[in-house]
Amino acid sequence: MEQVMESINSFFNKLFSPFYKYAHFLLRVTLGISFFLHGFGKFKVIDGFSGFLNSQGILFPKLMTYLVAWGEMLAGIGIIIGGLLIKSLPVLANFLTRLSSLGVIVIMICALIIAHSDWSVFIGDRGKVLFASEQLFLLTLGLYFFVKGND
Repeated sequence: MEQVMESINSFFNKLFSPFYKYAHFLLRVTLGISFFLHGFGKFKVIDGFSGFLNSQGILFPKLMTYLVAWGEMLAGIGIIIGGLLIKSLPVLANFLTRLSSLGVIVIMICALIIAHSDWSVFIGDRGKVLFASEQLFLLTLGLYFFVKGND
């Protein structure tokens, strides 16, 4: 059985080896686009999101709405640009990746505490659990790029 698994793994290693260097960038682009779209979408619901923040006791909810929306958009763009500049400006690219991923981490921790605190991975109805898993996934990707940078 172990030989069969080894043969299958070897097959996939040969098949996908040309794409190894792109796997990291796939995660980067996915996180960047997702975060940009989350921020961009908030501009369509400024009053609703601001009202929600106000209901949660957040000070200056309108200002915070704009800061979150711009923060999400800029973090998403920064994650992608940080990857595009790796060869030409490696120090700036690494700094931009880490700074942007720190923004992702802060925003996602706040989102989990403020907007999704009643949702859990283990309890709640199925839709809420799945949505909470998206938030945890985005946080995990932010942590990945913060720790790894562009290495």
